[in-house]
Amino acid sequence: MENWTSGYVADINYTYGFYRELTPAILSLVALVKGQHGPNAAAPLTYCELGCGQGVSTNLLAAANPHIRFYATDFNPSQIAGARMLADEAGLENVHFYDESFADFADVPSLPESFDIIALHGIYSWISAENRATIIDFIRRKLKVGGLVYMSYNALPGWAPMMPLRRLFVDHAATTHGAMAGRIDQALQHAERLMLAKSRYFLVNSPVVARFDQIKGGSKNYLAHEYFNRDWTPFYAADVFDELAAAKLGFVGSAAFLDHVDQINFTAEQLEMLREISDPGRKETMRDYLINQQFRRDVFQKGHVGLSIGAAHEAWLNHRFALCVPRDGFDMTIKGVLGEAELQSVIYGPLLDAFATGPKTLREIFAGHALNETGWGQILQAIAVLMGAGRLEPCLPAKDEAKRARSTKAFNQALMARARENSDIQFLASPVTGGGVAVSRFQQLFLLALQNGQKTPEDWANFAWAILAGRNQGIVKDGTVLTTPEENLAEMGSQAEEFAAKQLPVLKSLQVG
Repeated sequence: MENWTSGYVADINYTYGFYRELTPAILSLVALVKGQHGPNAAAPLTYCELGCGQGVSTNLLAAANPHIRFYATDFNPSQIAGARMLADEAGLENVHFYDESFADFADVPSLPESFDIIALHGIYSWISAENRATIIDFIRRKLKVGGLVYMSYNALPGWAPMMPLRRLFVDHAATTHGAMAGRIDQALQHAERLMLAKSRYFLVNSPVVARFDQIKGGSKNYLAHEYFNRDWTPFYAADVFDELAAAKLGFVGSAAFLDHVDQINFTAEQLEMLREISDPGRKETMRDYLINQQFRRDVFQKGHVGLSIGAAHEAWLNHRFALCVPRDGFDMTIKGVLGEAELQSVIYGPLLDAFATGPKTLREIFAGHALNETGWGQILQAIAVLMGAGRLEPCLPAKDEAKRARSTKAFNQALMARARENSDIQFLASPVTGGGVAVSRFQQLFLLALQNGQKTPEDWANFAWAILAGRNQGIVKDGTVLTTPEENLAEMGSQAEEFAAKQLPVLKSLQVG
């Protein structure tokens, strides 16, 4: 009998990441961008994550969305134990974790009859065909009509040159023994030896050499789960669409919002080729050929219902957004497949100025005069660009924000307490967006200092450095560990000053901390 890991790496735990695309408000917005009715992220919903890893995303989203009930499973019991521990520390009552296999999960008695949202991040390409079929059956049985599915996966043709390198890793690791970390090192050394021996595979695939250089410096936790599982399949989009059709799912759009902005990704000739294709699977596959796509972040729906022009317009006007980067020194360039593009100040300037004073609905912005003459289509494209660049976030309605703030405060306190010991989780929850915000370990310590009555950046730096020094830890700057207390304190002070000037105002606007 095969053991419980089913060929999946289990002796190195997954990373402690938060994955923005899992946020209910973002998934709902994808439907709106495409003119579809979707689940209302501010309503009481049921949400399921299949393969939740360490449970950081699920826990964070549960804290930021106390009106939603979350259910998540991962086959690794140690990861589920850690996820439950974090939920207990934060006092979360709307999240439930299981260590069931995909095959057994659908029949767990405590699950809801159906879900509004089912999400899988980094799962579909890393499991067997049998498990993929099980997931599709789960979705068929458990997704509500009108519900959304988020699924990310490795894509072809972008991954094609890397497939032989990945096979090289796995085959060599299978011939060695011991802990996975050591086997990874040996597999990397073997591949490098082959490259230095002037293997023609490396000589004619220069992008593979560049990717290998990145891989060598990567986290063992990440590398183990990305490259060393027994099952590993990149997909053409059309094939995934065909598989999901068995669960009555249709493609909505990408959760990577820059994918919706054709002008920065395709030439006129390429767009003409795309316009000639009506089938969604074939069209998306053609897009992937044109841009050499490596990773897709797709949203599907069980039953499309289109919004009328008037209803879509009202929904956009009532939607709140918030800047998640400082307005001062805002980078007015954006990078698409075609290269770097300059944001038009006549459109983006007034929009950014309006959001700089805090979260606002588009209706509130249009109550002024600066944007009234700007075309509606240009405004929506600007929103997509800013979202895709990670500079703007969709927000939940202001109603019930106080309730969400109580939940996120307890959760963030639990994470900041952990920041005293390590840098595993570098995100905090926002009651404004219903999602996560990147906040480094040192920044979390600065927030703790602020909560403890320390008022100046100098005080925050002293507070943070005392914690590190008490644990015999030092700051790494430009790849070098700072050795003296004076060097460490100076660097901490510099980071505290920058935090006070740039990040702290944004975090206050998002009610994080």
